[in-house]
Amino acid sequence: MAIKTVATNRKAYHNYFVQEGVEAGIALSGSEIKSIRAGRVTLGDSYIRPESGELWLVNAHIARYDADSQGGHDPMRRRKLLLKSKEIDLLTSRVKEKGLTLLPVRVYLKGHLAKVEVALGQGKKLYDKREVIARREMDRELGRVVKRRTVKGH
Repeated sequence: MAIKTVATNRKAYHNYFVQEGVEAGIALSGSEIKSIRAGRVTLGDSYIRPESGELWLVNAHIARYDADSQGGHDPMRRRKLLLKSKEIDLLTSRVKEKGLTLLPVRVYLKGHLAKVEVALGQGKKLYDKREVIARREMDRELGRVVKRRTVKGH
């Protein structure tokens, strides 16, 4: 079954330590799935809120489908996530116990279905973010030096 990633939540990886994730379906309207297939999804400030035994995707922007004659859908509406009740209970208990946050990490197409990867995240402090940036810059500089040496060596 072909999996095509449509959108990733890069902000989640910057602001949180992302832990294990689960696959969830999304309850969508016809014009929303067409927009997702066209790649018009943004997960920037989105999050997942547990409410009365259900999980809801909040602040995910799915653009209106241009060719829709019905007028389209609300791009910022809340969307219900489709998971088994045991998975929902496990995730919500983890959020309550350990102070974690539920994050949508990526939206992808699996066959003809749209799925969202839901992960638990623990918020990073400012010094954690600085440390990650410094490590990334050191790795880049090291890569440049290695590349220069290999090019001069030949």
